[in-house]
Amino acid sequence: MNYPNKFKTIFIYNGLYLKMYYFCTTLQLSAKIYGSQISSMESKIKVDSSSKTPVYKQLIAAIQNLIASGELAEGAFLPSMNGLSDELQISKETVKKTYSILREKGLIDSSHGKGFYVKTNTAHKIKILLIFDKLSTYKQVLYNSFVSALGDLSEITILLHNQDIALFQHFVEGNLDNYDYYIVAPHFPLQQTIQKKVVKILSKIPNRKLLLVDRNIEGLNGKFGAVYQDFEKDIYNGLSSGIDILSSFKKLNVISMPGSLYAPLIKKGIETFCIENGVNYEIHHTIDRAKIKSGEVFLILNSQLDLELIELAGIAKEKNYKIGTDIGVISYNESPINEIILNGLTVFSTNFKQMGHLAAQMILDKNFKQIHCEFNLIRRSTF
Repeated sequence: MNYPNKFKTIFIYNGLYLKMYYFCTTLQLSAKIYGSQISSMESKIKVDSSSKTPVYKQLIAAIQNLIASGELAEGAFLPSMNGLSDELQISKETVKKTYSILREKGLIDSSHGKGFYVKTNTAHKIKILLIFDKLSTYKQVLYNSFVSALGDLSEITILLHNQDIALFQHFVEGNLDNYDYYIVAPHFPLQQTIQKKVVKILSKIPNRKLLLVDRNIEGLNGKFGAVYQDFEKDIYNGLSSGIDILSSFKKLNVISMPGSLYAPLIKKGIETFCIENGVNYEIHHTIDRAKIKSGEVFLILNSQLDLELIELAGIAKEKNYKIGTDIGVISYNESPINEIILNGLTVFSTNFKQMGHLAAQMILDKNFKQIHCEFNLIRRSTF
């Protein structure tokens, strides 16, 4: 149908008017929905003012969890800085810092006049290969803390090398480039030849992906991450913290059975402490009933299966010794059951919960450091 130019022009104008009207109406509707979504999202982002973790780190973790779970989808807008600071009663600068870090990580971006939005589809979870030597109650504490701090952001595979260097090499070389991060407990015999092999194998993992837990490795170069204990220095400091009670006993007996990987390092720290402080001590490699005497304290270095502890407790019972009064007993490495054993078993231990949390935080922050973990004498009824 042919229209005069005038009508064509009017029709076109009317068409534009109708389109503009439709567009504006859509914007009004979208604005209402968007406002509702932002308000809902603010209520899901929470911080704990009593936590030792900085507020901005809590915010980063909370928003990352919302993105990973899909509650903040690709293209979704985050609450405004003013809105979130008012809702959580925190400073706008804290929110600004949070958004800035998330943008640096490539998780969000900003649009002029609209605010911050989810930049990429982050449903992809962080793939982590965790290589332990073996399972134990205290490694379970480490693992639980690690997983809890990461939330739902990770997909973790666990392999056990059982202190076998060939098996460890197979695990690493067979999984290069398959994971975002490699968390390794590098527990192997201390012979120099084996330690050199460990360094060579670990060097194949890029520093930005490598995080050591429970032990650091000498000779490994680069800016890899590590949360570790220092066996020699830690036991020295731990004994120093208990010198007041230790001095009330006649003798410190150290029970070090075969299988204690770091016994040489721990014994060196014990010997240095005893010599410097004039403490009478003796190191045993078997449990001799005749040497279990009243007025002495017994430190068991390797009781992962509690066999030495059971034997020692049995002898004490036969001799009618009350543990904690007639003799003292200290174990090594904390686990939840220690609160129950012998009405509370005293232990020297690194803080495995802290170790797991710090390792996870390095991954979340993408900022690897080498941190010496806390080590404490945890006093209970046996000492």
